[in-house]
Amino acid sequence: MQNFRFTALSETLDRQVVQVDYPSEKISDFYGSMVFNHDVMREYLTKEAYKSLQSAIESGTKIDRRVADQVASSMKAWAMKHGATHYTHWFHPLTGTTAEKHDSFVSPTPNGKGIEEFSGSSLIQQEPDASSFPSGGIRNTFEARGYTAWDPTSPAFIMEHTLCIPTIFVSYTGESLDYKTPLLKSIEAIDKAAVKVCQLFDKNITKVYPTLGWEQEYFLVDSALFAARPDLVLSGRTVFGHSSAKDQQLHDHYFGTIHSRARAFMRDLEIEAHKLGIPLKTRHNEVAPSQFECAPVYEEVNVAVDHNQLLMHLLDKVSRKHHFKILLHEKPYEGVNGSGKHNNWSLATNTDENLLAPGKTPAENLRFATILVNILKALHTYEELVRGSIASASNDLRLGGNEAPPAIISAFIGEQLTKTLDEIESLPSPDGLGHGSGKGAHINIPKIPEILLDNTDRNRTSPFAFTGNKFEFRAVGSTANSAKPMTVLNTIVAEQLTLFYEEVKMLLEAKMRKEDAIFKVVKQYILDSKAIRFEGNSYSDEWKAEAARRGLSNHANTPDAIKAYISEKAVALFEKQNVLSKRELHARYEIKLDKYVRKIQIESRLIGDLSVNHIIPTAIKYQNTLIENARGLKDVLDSKTYVKLSRNQIQTIKEISEHVSEIRQFVEEMTEERKIANKIENEADKANAYCYSVKPYFDKIRYHVDKLELLVDDQLWPLVKYRELLFIK
Repeated sequence: MQNFRFTALSETLDRQVVQVDYPSEKISDFYGSMVFNHDVMREYLTKEAYKSLQSAIESGTKIDRRVADQVASSMKAWAMKHGATHYTHWFHPLTGTTAEKHDSFVSPTPNGKGIEEFSGSSLIQQEPDASSFPSGGIRNTFEARGYTAWDPTSPAFIMEHTLCIPTIFVSYTGESLDYKTPLLKSIEAIDKAAVKVCQLFDKNITKVYPTLGWEQEYFLVDSALFAARPDLVLSGRTVFGHSSAKDQQLHDHYFGTIHSRARAFMRDLEIEAHKLGIPLKTRHNEVAPSQFECAPVYEEVNVAVDHNQLLMHLLDKVSRKHHFKILLHEKPYEGVNGSGKHNNWSLATNTDENLLAPGKTPAENLRFATILVNILKALHTYEELVRGSIASASNDLRLGGNEAPPAIISAFIGEQLTKTLDEIESLPSPDGLGHGSGKGAHINIPKIPEILLDNTDRNRTSPFAFTGNKFEFRAVGSTANSAKPMTVLNTIVAEQLTLFYEEVKMLLEAKMRKEDAIFKVVKQYILDSKAIRFEGNSYSDEWKAEAARRGLSNHANTPDAIKAYISEKAVALFEKQNVLSKRELHARYEIKLDKYVRKIQIESRLIGDLSVNHIIPTAIKYQNTLIENARGLKDVLDSKTYVKLSRNQIQTIKEISEHVSEIRQFVEEMTEERKIANKIENEADKANAYCYSVKPYFDKIRYHVDKLELLVDDQLWPLVKYRELLFIK
């Protein structure tokens, strides 16, 4: 039998560093060169078209069809100048990846020639076949019609000679079939709600928009080693594999010198990313061997989400050229750190202010405290929904580990801010404050440190941590489309700010002074949301008990976590904020359940196949070798010497038999449970069956397979081992 493991190792050792032809010009010279950005718009568009397009981007105004024709013509001219031959509407279907259908610019003419065409109608809308995209029951399979519509707030770009136009994707009946549509609606909702609140402090603020800076973690593995691991190929993670004698325990990889092969890959990746306007700023080694991270400068959340989806495509594309395979799975290797995608979220204004940056005056501090406390209140009210927004079969494996926050949602704000909120809470009622001057001068908001980056320690165990001028949502998984958690976060904060404004307005109508009214509601919110704040070790068992006492949920698996999407509270929230309808929410719930079932089903089949067709035959082959060896010893040695020398071999033979027997039994039981689950028609019940009846066998089977890995001859073992996968050669 050919051993693909050693073939793969041989190929890996022959690898040479791929030389990158780094452009001779400065990065700033080619940065954004493949993007239809503002400079390109000014060069190619008429003043009328440019003004109309800018108005659509900044204010959401509709673009006239005549102007759309001008924009399309300019896009085509610019794209063809850069070698583009096709165009596509690029969108985020509910598969979790991106989708595109390419059409050529060329159209035939009556004289047998061809002419390049691209009209405004082609720019604004297309009708791709929607039949094979998940819809969660919104439409029947035979009802294939779906529409993509241009999103002018995210710039078009050129990738691989194709003009890519970011779009939304909706059904024939108008329901969203993508992640971008509700994201855009949530951005609109938070803008509307936050502007009202901000104008209580500053009438110059007329626009508020969420920003996002993501941190993408990933693993690199040699492509030959990857191909020799069927589990990595089919599921993205290793379902078997004993820990390596050395992995991350010495902490020598984190922020260490980047391996030359990895560095060459990163340089190439950054070139491609910078051409597409992705503002990558940071790269470094992460904790686990062969684990890395890259992070950009923050951007408006819609563009940031598009850029992250693009980056994940580039990671895969560029890594192939360097004989690597990218592992984006949240937990590709057991026993070492998994990968997340920390979402750093904040709120910015048209006046170039960050609403989560503390001010220098009492009024600015009151505004900061108002925004901060409203976010905490929103998180407390909708903590189950926030947990559901980052739920997936792969992220379930990561959450709660020693490198990732737990499934319990809580917020960390640091010692200084905790002290500040405690002081506000202890202040007397505002009813008697500030009347001396008539201007609220005696509202005594405690001083907030100007540089919170130096006053707020980082809590690596917190899923939602304040880190100076933003919240870092650390529980998001590395494979996730960030639009999902960002849509939820935007929506719950929009709702909370709406309620805050209404409460303050009622107090103002009752003739309470503005500062007193704001202070009174803020103080009450501090009390109401206190349970969501936790400054300690979120990994500890004590926190689990304390969280339960506080009434916080602890949904460790996806089927339990995503129920929050269809709760009455969630439906009322999303419908009130005009982000998702009840029908759309139930559709997404069904899609998430179906995806969870299919992921666990694939892994179950994979575990069964590898166990029966690879692991057990190899173990038996080695066992037979030991038996033959023991028989040979018996023929040439006296009985006393034989008993002494063969004791260890016989013990190994027995251990192999026991492990093989356990594996067979557990695989058979798992298969039967899977057959039972497959007959269940209700999707929620089926997901529960896979979660609670099928999945528990994974660890049971793995235990015995990993024990066999230590017993069987290294030359025979069919799977590439962790000591080979984890370290770049």
